[in-house]
Amino acid sequence: MKLLVTGGAGFIGSAFVRLAVSEHISIVNLDKLTYAGNPENLASLASSPLYEFVKGDICDGPLVARLLERYLPDGIVHFAAESHVDRSILSPTDFFETNLRGTFTLLEAARAHKIARFVHVSTDEVYGSLEAPLEADEDFPLVTNSPYSASKAGSDLLARSYFKTYNLPVMITRASNNYGPYHFPEKLIPLMIMNALEGHALPVYGDGQQIRDWLYVEDHVRGILSVFHRGKEGEVYNIGGNRSLPNLDVVRKILDLTGKPESLIQYVSDRPGHDRRYALNSNKLTRATGWEPRMNFEEGLAKTVAWYRANSSWVDNVRSGAYRDYYARNYANR
Repeated sequence: MKLLVTGGAGFIGSAFVRLAVSEHISIVNLDKLTYAGNPENLASLASSPLYEFVKGDICDGPLVARLLERYLPDGIVHFAAESHVDRSILSPTDFFETNLRGTFTLLEAARAHKIARFVHVSTDEVYGSLEAPLEADEDFPLVTNSPYSASKAGSDLLARSYFKTYNLPVMITRASNNYGPYHFPEKLIPLMIMNALEGHALPVYGDGQQIRDWLYVEDHVRGILSVFHRGKEGEVYNIGGNRSLPNLDVVRKILDLTGKPESLIQYVSDRPGHDRRYALNSNKLTRATGWEPRMNFEEGLAKTVAWYRANSSWVDNVRSGAYRDYYARNYANR
């Protein structure tokens, strides 16, 4: 089996590529290598005959067409996206270009080349903020509150339209917040781990009581692969971790694991449109494929902290000027 994977050098995409190659699936990885795309995430596959990297943009229609003609993949797994809410608030243009135009370009190419399976990877953020005890299932209405979630909801609907209109065999996955090794240090857990390890302040939005469901990245990519193999065309599948916690509780757990004091917590003004609570129901995926999350959150968080401790060179390499500039712009005046 051969798959075209987009965004396979990113955090979740690279975890999927490593899993797929371990299961003897051949991967062609198309990645633009923006700030969060890191070839070091796949250094272990450099000599593998099952892995090939192509640097390029999913918005480049002729390139995508050439890749499909050359490699004749059995399917496409589409991760490539701008994915950070804060960045979408500061500069939304790239989110609509990549997440909508890029997805459209891939869908058009897949339709023209009669691709047999197309998995579009999305997010629980398209469901918006939920009051307890609600959990979003796949029929829950889409209520977007940031440019990022709006761009992802739009791409979800575009993918669904290609199934309904053109019978393109599309499946959509929506996952909760991921964590684990190789995570670029802008999201909550890797940012807090790295700041704690270095004794820097840990910026917490508002009162820190925003609730997120946490999913270990390796559990997530197992779920995506199960959808590719056993999911039903035209369907949406939620992939949740069944572990909901307030952000402040997560930060305190990180401080405990790193042996640092709570005095490092620095409350900053909340971001605009910050959703209060996400919660996913993944029963449909479990019924369809037998998938369930395996990693306990406390164990997964300890493994993640240990990975960052042991991989300081990876951390140093990803801390480019672009990352530092973003961090300064986003937190300096909060």
